[in-house]
Amino acid sequence: MQSPVISVQAQPRDAASWISLARRVEVGGYDALLAADHPGTTASPFVALAAAAAVTERIGVGSYVSQAGVREPLLLASDVATLDLVSGGRARLALGAGHTPTEWNMLGAKRPDVAGRVRRFQAVAEACRALLAGETTTVESPEVRTYQARLTNPRPVQHRVPFTFGGGNTAMLRWAGAHADVVGLSGLGRTLPDGHMHEVRWSGADIDRQVDLIEQGAADRVDAPAREALVQMVEVTDDAEGAAHEIARRLHCDASTVLASPYAWVGTVDEIRAAMADHERRWGITRYVVREAHLDAVDEVRAHSSDAAHEDPFRRSESGV
Repeated sequence: MQSPVISVQAQPRDAASWISLARRVEVGGYDALLAADHPGTTASPFVALAAAAAVTERIGVGSYVSQAGVREPLLLASDVATLDLVSGGRARLALGAGHTPTEWNMLGAKRPDVAGRVRRFQAVAEACRALLAGETTTVESPEVRTYQARLTNPRPVQHRVPFTFGGGNTAMLRWAGAHADVVGLSGLGRTLPDGHMHEVRWSGADIDRQVDLIEQGAADRVDAPAREALVQMVEVTDDAEGAAHEIARRLHCDASTVLASPYAWVGTVDEIRAAMADHERRWGITRYVVREAHLDAVDEVRAHSSDAAHEDPFRRSESGV
């Protein structure tokens, strides 16, 4: 197994620790530093990542992921283009449809139904990518309106800003298979009544279904999008079964599901790496996003890799999607 591409998702707590983290991610050979985008409850990812870009030279920087339901295409494209400018061409665009009602409520809007969120996501994604590509964009729909919008300045440094889709909706997975550079899988299902938590969809059958949808969408492409998993738990331990049972108890699933899932790394370093090889063989997962809280454990896993050299897959080709 080749070493997977691993990025770090984090939030700034203060200036000193954020700058230190950015440098650690860079020196450690990680692929990118990413920040969540939940207006009102997280820092602005683009402001935070611009600061991180100023003290790094190689790592990618981007939101993970921006909420298309409350982001306007021209404003989002401007943020991404500015981040690309100040980072010297290292920005990524990442989008999901959003799910938390509070984010709409705080803006005086009501969260649309699933179909409405899907339509809004596709319209925002297509308009934002067109703007970043230098096109003039007009969209007139119930979900999105732009009129002769054009991103004149700043223009991105990159010829084409890489695009990641994050989510699990059936229609959007097919769409992402056709259009995205990376599809980020998180194992999150239907939003629960509290508006924040999700059902867990960690089973092999669930991931099989999602990968099949991606492949359906990618049927007419030369290269299908890369597949990425959001790792929510990392525990290096000699008692994988015991740790998995505790996680399974909290998630209301069984330990075997946890041990087979790409969303949790549990076991000895060798067991974790063997599981990652299985994820690549079965689902084509070659990329992971891990969280700052788990970095010490992730460093331990990565230290045992026989191929720790970094290669940024986005720099290999600038060919269109």
